Amino acid sequence: MTTTLTSESGQADRAGLKTYANLIGGKLVTTQDTLEVVNPANEEVIARVPACGKAELDQAVAAAREAFKSWRKTAPAERQKVVLAIADAIKSNADELYRLLTSEQGKPHQQAQMEILGAAGLCKAQAGLTLDDVINQDDETRLSRTRRVPVGVVGGIVPWNFPVMMAVQKIVPALIAGCTIVLKPSPFTPLTTLRIAELIKDVVPAGTVNIITGEDSLGPLITQHPDIDKITFTGSTVTGKKIMEGASADLKRITLELGGNDASIVLPDADVEKVAEQLFWSSFSNAGQICVAAKRIYIHEDIYDDLSKAIADYARQVKVGDGSQQGTGVGPIQNRKQFERVCELIEDARDKGYKFLTGGDVDPSGTGYYVPITILDNPPEDARIVAEEQFGPVMPLMKFATIDEAIERANASEYGLAGAVWSKDTDKAVEIAEQLETGTVWINEYLHISPLAPFGGHKQSGIGAEYGIEGLKEFTYPQVITVKRDAKV
Repeated sequence: MTTTLTSESGQADRAGLKTYANLIGGKLVTTQDTLEVVNPANEEVIARVPACGKAELDQAVAAAREAFKSWRKTAPAERQKVVLAIADAIKSNADELYRLLTSEQGKPHQQAQMEILGAAGLCKAQAGLTLDDVINQDDETRLSRTRRVPVGVVGGIVPWNFPVMMAVQKIVPALIAGCTIVLKPSPFTPLTTLRIAELIKDVVPAGTVNIITGEDSLGPLITQHPDIDKITFTGSTVTGKKIMEGASADLKRITLELGGNDASIVLPDADVEKVAEQLFWSSFSNAGQICVAAKRIYIHEDIYDDLSKAIADYARQVKVGDGSQQGTGVGPIQNRKQFERVCELIEDARDKGYKFLTGGDVDPSGTGYYVPITILDNPPEDARIVAEEQFGPVMPLMKFATIDEAIERANASEYGLAGAVWSKDTDKAVEIAEQLETGTVWINEYLHISPLAPFGGHKQSGIGAEYGIEGLKEFTYPQVITVKRDAKV
């Protein structure tokens, strides 16, 4: 049963827990059945959200389909105004939003604030993107032009590591392109997105943006819904393959941003002291729960001992703890399932006798999903901790002798999302970057993603692109219109 709210939010129950509302057809609604949301820092239930099923999804899709009729005809300038208004709503409530984000996701306040402000910045940057017509032919015989037309109703499925940024990067290009969207946040981290839904309820035209929550079982219903025209998904490669299979029944368009086992290559001329801190945060920001985090670091043998020691020394200065507490640098893993997986990888490394430079001791019985910063010393390539995506605060350092060897080892993965090269010789670094089989390669930096540059994976790291003009095109079809001049009709 679905209930429409008259107030801006759900009521608190006897335990003081708020039930957040979904946004469907411009109205805030709740359901009789709810899901609990847990703070990963202390494992306490902090709120409830609607547990939507097929009925609520059908309502949301119907609202999006109806809104599409007029939204697709809305002038680009008006669409941009709506997106800029979303940006203003997020930025003006940033203090509330980043604290809420920390409580459900676990990341330290500073990193949560960066995500919230980054989401607002993404709105503003992409609001100015336009898809101009392309003239294919213009002569005495005919005029031919290619225009971009919106795909229709989009189904967006968002992960738990960057729930706000990932939601915005699906909502914004959909709206700019003239599409409408039904968005599903992760059941682990829906709160901040639903609070934003409250804030933009009267900003976006009814039905253009619909946000519904539910168990993981809601995802396949979205993928297979006959009135959804496109799926945009960020998450694991395993789930991405299932989505691709489900979308194939009616040839839905898909954009998949999937897993990565991203390699960094550090050349012997790198400044050990300067690079150590940067390499640390390239791996351990957001507790390592970033698809493009440095998950394999290859260090030239000439500087391996010095650099591995410098990274380990820096790691010992970083506090692991509750993200809401001052001084915390690395927060908890977001959910128990991922916590147990990371613990399993560490235990496997310990069982195999690999050497730890830091960490390696985990107490699964403690309160909160905390994993100590764990750095391994030169494990073999076939170690699980090297071959698999860790998605946690665990980093293997490996030694290499030649550049050709480093490139070969970096490319020996089913993934191809991102990577980095570190060197004073930028020309040499670029030469190496051009041989890496990834969608993004950074030189002497990490985790910089521009809203104006395409972002996507090679191999099993995804299909399509997000951000920039290429990402915007993903929400459109090309349509060619040809006018025959001096036609005899």
